[in-house]
Amino acid sequence: MVTGFRLNLSPLKEPLGFIKLVEWLTAIFAFGSCGGYSGKNIISLGCGDGTNETLDANFHYPFRLSQVPLIETNATVCNHLVTTTHLVGDSASSVEFFVGVAVVCFLYSLVAVLVYLGYMHVYKDSDFGPIFDFVITAILVFLWLVCSSAWAKGLQNVKDATDTLGISNTLALCKGGNVTCEVTEFASMRTLNISVVFGYLNMLVWASNGWFIYKETRWHSQKISSSQPAAAGRQQVPAAM
Repeated sequence: MVTGFRLNLSPLKEPLGFIKLVEWLTAIFAFGSCGGYSGKNIISLGCGDGTNETLDANFHYPFRLSQVPLIETNATVCNHLVTTTHLVGDSASSVEFFVGVAVVCFLYSLVAVLVYLGYMHVYKDSDFGPIFDFVITAILVFLWLVCSSAWAKGLQNVKDATDTLGISNTLALCKGGNVTCEVTEFASMRTLNISVVFGYLNMLVWASNGWFIYKETRWHSQKISSSQPAAAGRQQVPAAM
């Protein structure tokens, strides 16, 4: 068996190679839409004496909100001395898990495409290649489901912590009767919402690709070969007496 590199673009015209290329692209969109995010909410404070003040809530990837200061050092706000206050929450584990899975899928799909284009003759002539590819794909489908669900929950926690109710519960002076707090300008989280959508989309794409990889394994070929004799036996016509 010759194992040298043989460039062949025909796999890209088949579902096995074409879907791998789609996986490579969707993985880029998944981690690219949340990896470098930064946003700012503006909070308007209505003081009891009729004056107004504003605060900025800046947050960014990886969304360790408990390390983001809402009020730095001791400051006077609406004639109240307020100690250093941070936002509440930490979604770093979920979003870093999500980005990590996306990067792994990006690298694996890239390597797989190179194997399909240059070593497809080796891939199809061995049992190891298709089976290894199928097992890894099945694992990544499960990881996409887990990390997308975790990040969807983490993103909701970020939204809750930075909206009016979350800020009001974080700032002690907002709990008094003479100071009102309201988020008047919200950071756009459209790209973060898109990242969750691409997470579940990746799960579906990888799951569909798993079927075409399964067809390359010996498990599928053995199933077909075992069903053919039975079908042939049913089609036999008794000889005329």
